[in-house]
Amino acid sequence: MEEEQAKKSAPEILAIQRQEAETELDRPALALALSGLSAGLDVGFSLLLMAVLSHLLVDSPPAAREVAVAFSYSVGFLFVVLGRSELFTEHTTMDILPVLNGRKKLGSLARLWIIVFAANLLGAAAFAWAAATIGPVLGIFPASVLGEIAKHVVNFPAGVLFASGVFAGWLMGLLGWLVAASKDTISQIVVVILVTGCIGLCHFHHCIVGSVEVLSAIFAGQAIAWSDYLHFLLFATLGNAVGGTVFVGLLKHGHIAYAKDISPSSRKPAHGNSSHSST
Repeated sequence: MEEEQAKKSAPEILAIQRQEAETELDRPALALALSGLSAGLDVGFSLLLMAVLSHLLVDSPPAAREVAVAFSYSVGFLFVVLGRSELFTEHTTMDILPVLNGRKKLGSLARLWIIVFAANLLGAAAFAWAAATIGPVLGIFPASVLGEIAKHVVNFPAGVLFASGVFAGWLMGLLGWLVAASKDTISQIVVVILVTGCIGLCHFHHCIVGSVEVLSAIFAGQAIAWSDYLHFLLFATLGNAVGGTVFVGLLKHGHIAYAKDISPSSRKPAHGNSSHSST
């Protein structure tokens, strides 16, 4: 009974997400930019660990190597989510909630998305340059590993990048929802590892982590063109935005709001004055 009472209901989770979104939308631009820069830097550790494991496990069975590298993808997200930094794919999802209920304007949402996205990309680029410069010098991985990782990111047509981005954005939206539903830090860690590990294992495209992956290869002098990066960034970003906003933000808000509208307490009596009793 106590466990059931401890569980958060869907309206309670929605209220938490909406309150957090309103707080983020009201933050000063500089605070958003610095938090977004921090997230772009922190999430880069996913790429660093992926490159190290790809190199160390090169002679391992392919399946084991694939799983290990995929779940190392979660490391950067753990730093971002538990550290409460601003990552674009979270804010394409739940920061739309105050706009849907009319408490915030669309312009404030666009302001947050633009600031966070730009700051994330700046942080991602800085980490990519550092990884491409330091990694090979320290001998933790050769520059060719960065090229291999990047090729698995950019070598897709626009439609595939967009669809893959939708799935990644969808999962990132679910990540935010499930973290809000979690009761403790351990539960949040498990959620982050499972959800982002799924993104890594399925090779879905995340615009910010993918930026670290591709830019590191460019800075390392691998055969990746800037046009390849821009092609990836455009369609992965669009997919991430659609996946998070539509499949989590709109649907979660919609089904909970509709349930409130048709709940028994919201229905009026079918007849006039119910206080009159028949004799």
